[in-house]
Parts: sequence; C-alpha cells; structure tokens
Amino acid sequence: MSQQERTEVNQIGEFGLIEHLTKNFEIRKAGTLLAVGDDAAVIDHFGRQTVVTTELFIEGVHFDLTYTPLKHLGYKIVSASISDICAMNADPAQITVSIGISNRFSVEALTELYDGIYYACEHYDIDLIGGDTTSAPQGLIISVTALGEVSPDKFVTRKGAQQGDLICVSGELGGAYLGLQLLEREKKIFMESPGVQPDLDNRAYVVGRLLKPEARLDIVEWLAAQEIVPTAMMDISDGLSSELFHICKDSAVGCTIYEDKIPFHDEMREVAYTFEIDPTACALSGGEDYELLFTVKQEDYDKIRLSEKISVVGYITEAGEGKKIITRKGNVHDLQAQGWQHFN
Repeated sequence: MSQQERTEVNQIGEFGLIEHLTKNFEIRKAGTLLAVGDDAAVIDHFGRQTVVTTELFIEGVHFDLTYTPLKHLGYKIVSASISDICAMNADPAQITVSIGISNRFSVEALTELYDGIYYACEHYDIDLIGGDTTSAPQGLIISVTALGEVSPDKFVTRKGAQQGDLICVSGELGGAYLGLQLLEREKKIFMESPGVQPDLDNRAYVVGRLLKPEARLDIVEWLAAQEIVPTAMMDISDGLSSELFHICKDSAVGCTIYEDKIPFHDEMREVAYTFEIDPTACALSGGEDYELLFTVKQEDYDKIRLSEKISVVGYITEAGEGKKIITRKGNVHDLQAQGWQHFN
C-alpha cells in the first residue's frame, strides 16, 4: 500500500471501521463463546476465577508517536495490560480495546495499530473480544481491558509477603527508562535539525525494551511448572523501589535488597554511563520494564536458583526495620521510591 493512500475514517463509518480492523482476528480460546461483532462478548472460564484489569494510554502522556511506530504501540498496549494479569499469577485469556481518535488518523494508520494488537494476541494466545471507537478532539486515546483466568483462590496479591521471604525479580531492569532517554534525545536533535539521522547504532536492546516490551507470561508458567506459588507479586511498571514500597505497605512488612544483586543488561549499563546516570537509579526508579517482582518462601530457593531468568535481590523484614538497600560497598541506605508519578 503506497504511503500516499489515505482513507478517512468517516468514509467507512464506525461499524465499517470496527469490521475492517477486526476482520483478521480469530478465536483461540475455548472460553471465548462470542467475540467481536455483537452487542457484547460471551466468555466461559469453566469454573476458574476471572481476573480483570484496565489500562488507559494517552498520546503525549504514555506514548510519543514521534518515535513510536503504531504497530509497536499496538503490541505494547497488549503487553502492558497482560502484564497486570501475569502479576496476579493468572493466565491471560481475552482483551477489549477501545480507541478515541482525532481526524489525524487514517484507516491505514489504525490498521497498523491493530496489526500490532493482532501480533500480540497471537503471541500471548489470547482473544480480542470487543471494544469501541469514538472520535476525539485531538490525539489518540486507547483503553485496554484484559481478562485472565486462575484456579479458584490461586491468585496472588500484593499483601501476602512475610518476614523471611525472598524478594525476586524477573529479567533485567532499567532498560526501558534508558530507551526513553535515548529516543527523547534523538527527538530533540531531529526537531532542531530535521536532516540528521537518529544515532541508535547497537542500541536495539534498550530501544526494544521501551517500544516492544514483553509481559512475563513465561515466568508465570515456569512458577506453575515448579509448583511455586509466590506469597506476593506485582509487575514493575514504575521502578523497582516504588513497587517494593507497594508490597511492603500492603503486606505490612519491611525489606532489604542488595545493589549488587539487581540484574542489569550490559547495554543498559553502557547507555547509563553515556547519559552519566547511575544504572542502579535506572533500575530503582525507571518505569515500563514490565518485569515481575515477587516474594517466595525460603524453602523455594533451591527451585528458584535453577532459573536463569529470575534473580533473588533481597528479603522481607519486619515492618519496623524499614526499607533498606545495601550498596556494593556494604553501606546501608534507606530505599527511596522515586518512580513514575502519574499526577505530577
């Protein structure tokens, strides 16, 4: 399709747009009895409990289309939403997607967005079962509701951590924050000198962490296979320290983590030094990593250490001991929560 071709949304109308955007979606889950195309969807989780979460994404607040391809955005909004389902120790099953669009966006542009959504649904083996479209005075607004299923009362919340539990994280931290810094720098250069090509050589990891994050469904599946049920869990969308504060508050406990146990990627560390930022600060306060933070009983340690995808970064203490970080040099400091603030 040529870049010049542009179909206005009002040429095909709301129902025509929905039909166009969803025509390639196929039903994957046995529990999806009725999906897109009627007044409402019908699902049956066969006696399992249903987990529901909703995410709102607003252009200029949660994403910047200057450097975010629409296909990547479609994939990312699904990953971010599914991540919350994984954080409850549940299996993602269905999503709905609603969009508010200004007349900046053509049918071709929205097709790109839904191509990304489609690929994510395929990757996570979930169904798109509905949504809504409406006009907006400016920009792009997207709301995603994700549904998951879990065996009765096997969901995991933020408030089950107990003294002595091990604090674990999946993957590596801080990369998405540095991907954002890198792309914001290149955007600034481009705005000042539109002819300058972006300098993103050898930075695929940190850029990918921002533009195409992965929900850690694989970790949920691995924990289930090992018969490990976390005592508390949440996803890391606002930085490790901020999420730890949530678990400590809801569980009425304290924590101690070790700086040298926090998992970094080599490229993340390189880019941090380029920006003269402490890599630890990126991990503690950077957002959008979408890794899982969870606590387990000490007796699960022998199983946990078998996984190369999971790092034990500390342990849960009594509430009175506060929230501490032990530096590489052995100094003890109060942990600070300086993650993403939604209402600054």
